[in-house]
Amino acid sequence: MSFSSQKTAELPEQLKRREPAMPTALAGVRVVDFTHFVAGPYATMMLADFGAEVIKIEKPGSGDSFRKYPPVDRRAPDSGAPFLFCNRNKRSVVLDMKNSTGLRLAKELVRRADVLVENFSTGVMNDYGLDYDACKELNPRLIYCSIPAYARDGSHAARAGFDAVAQAESGYIESNGYDDRPGTRSFSPIMDISTGLVACTTILAALNARRDSGVGQYCEVALFDASLTMLGYAPMQYLLTGIEPKRNGNASPDTSPSSVFSCSDASFYLNGGTDPIFRRLAIDVLESPSLLEDPRFSDLPGRIANREALTDLLQHEFAKHPWRYWHARFERASVPCGKVKTMPEALAGPEVLGRGSICRIPHPELDWIPDIRPAARMSGTPVADAVAAPTLGQHTKAVMREVFEASADELAALAAAGAFGAKPPI
Repeated sequence: MSFSSQKTAELPEQLKRREPAMPTALAGVRVVDFTHFVAGPYATMMLADFGAEVIKIEKPGSGDSFRKYPPVDRRAPDSGAPFLFCNRNKRSVVLDMKNSTGLRLAKELVRRADVLVENFSTGVMNDYGLDYDACKELNPRLIYCSIPAYARDGSHAARAGFDAVAQAESGYIESNGYDDRPGTRSFSPIMDISTGLVACTTILAALNARRDSGVGQYCEVALFDASLTMLGYAPMQYLLTGIEPKRNGNASPDTSPSSVFSCSDASFYLNGGTDPIFRRLAIDVLESPSLLEDPRFSDLPGRIANREALTDLLQHEFAKHPWRYWHARFERASVPCGKVKTMPEALAGPEVLGRGSICRIPHPELDWIPDIRPAARMSGTPVADAVAAPTLGQHTKAVMREVFEASADELAALAAAGAFGAKPPI
C-alpha cells in the first residue's frame, strides 16, 4: 500500500516558530537510545523535541521492531505510521551489538553521553555489559533510565509486557466500560505513552540534580507502576472506603450530571457536576429553575443518588433541539460541554488547525508525512523544529564522523569488522 498523499498535501507545511538563534531547553545533552516499541521511544522523542541529541541504536537488518507496525508504505518498509509517531527528531545508528567492534562503539557512545535510556527485557543489558554498574564505570555522570514492563527487582521482573497487558493487570480494563459487559481497554496505548511521559520527567529531574552533585544516577520507570497512576484517584477512594469501583460507562461516578447526551442531530458530553454549574444549567440553559427546587437534585450527593432520573429528564429536554441551539446556550452560561466528534472531525477542528498542531514535514523516502506538534509551548526555549523519524541507519556514518571523528578509511574498517552488520547502511 501507499500512504494517502491527498490528506498529507492538504496539511500546511511546518511553521518555523523557532528562530535559529534561539536555544532549546536541552541543547548540548546527548542521549543514547536503546529503546523500542512505544514507551521508551516516546520518552526519548520528548527529549529530542526539547533539543537533546538523541542517537537511536538499532540492530542491523530490522532495527526497532516497531518499524514494521502497520500501516507501512511499500516505499519505506521500515517506517510504519506508528514508528513515525514516536521517533521524531532522532538519529538512527545501526550497530551489531553481538559483534565486538559494534559493542565497543556502543560503549564509546555511552562514555560520551549524558543519558542512556533502555527498555529491554531484564538481563539483556547485563548480557552486553551495559548494565548500570558497568556504564557508571564508563561514565560517572551518566543518567541511566530503565523502562521495564515490571520492576527490575520485583516478582515479575522476568516477564515481558505490553500496553494492553498493563491495562488488564493494573485494573484499568476492569474499571472501564459498562457494567453489563466485560471491561474495555483504551483504544490508544495510554499506558505506554504515560510511562514515556513519566520517564521523560524523571530524566529531566535527574539532569537537574546532576547540576549540583556532578554525578549521574540510576532511574527506573516500570510500565506497570506507571499504569497504576492512570487509574487516577480511584485506588485512593477504594483504599479509604473499601468500596470497589464499578464500571460507569460514559458517566462519571463522582459527579452528576456528567455523561453523553443526545440532542436532535448529535451527541455531546456534558459535565455539570458542581452546584454552581448545575444552577447555570437549570436556569440559563434549560430555563427550568424548578430543577433546583427538586430535593432529589438540590445538591451533588442527591444528584449522584438520583443520577438515572436526572439523566432521563435532561435527555428528554435535550432531544427537543439541535446541537447548534444547545451549544450556544452552553457557551453563554459557561457550562462545560463538547460535541462527540470523530477523529477526522477533531483533527479538522479550529483548535487543532488554528494552533498549528498538525502539519506536514519532509521525509527522505515518502516525500512528505504528517506530524503532530508537541503539546509543550515555551517562549524562551521553543521545541525543536520537527524532523521526520529516521530511516534505519540513516545517521550511522554522520554520527561516526561527528562523535568519533572517524575518517573514510576508519569507517570502511569498522564496516569490514562487522560493526554495522552484514549489510552496513553506509
